[in-house]
Amino acid sequence: MNKQAVLDQILSVLNAELAALTRAAQGAFAAATDPDSKAENKYDTRTLEASYVARGQAQRVAELQEAVRAFGALSGNTLDSGAAITLGALVTLETPGEQTHYFLGPFAGGTEIVHAGQEVVVITPASALGQKLIAKRAGDTIALRPGLSAKVIAVQ
Repeated sequence: MNKQAVLDQILSVLNAELAALTRAAQGAFAAATDPDSKAENKYDTRTLEASYVARGQAQRVAELQEAVRAFGALSGNTLDSGAAITLGALVTLETPGEQTHYFLGPFAGGTEIVHAGQEVVVITPASALGQKLIAKRAGDTIALRPGLSAKVIAVQ
């Protein structure tokens, strides 16, 4: 699996999400500030609700901008053989009958991409799995849940 291509694909997904959310935030801001959306009576809360949506979307845009910046700063270089898992690592785990691929990123946990026919899920160091993987190396075993463990078979 090509780590740089995986990183580029994650950035592409985040940039597309950022563009869509930016358009939505601009629409919400326009709705909140439109002179025609003034309250008709004391029970009309459309403008207030629109301002809450606009503020929430603006915060999400800022978070995504930070995620794009942070992923852009990561190196797509493959880690040395025997290297410990750290931020920016592409990790392959093996459980009985299955291999799973994870990218340890600074943000955007849960983002999924498909690269070379394989699903890659972004996890963060703050996640339960991320905490278990930090500092592990190829060949190490981690407990996923009681009765199920996974072996780290590749770290890039």
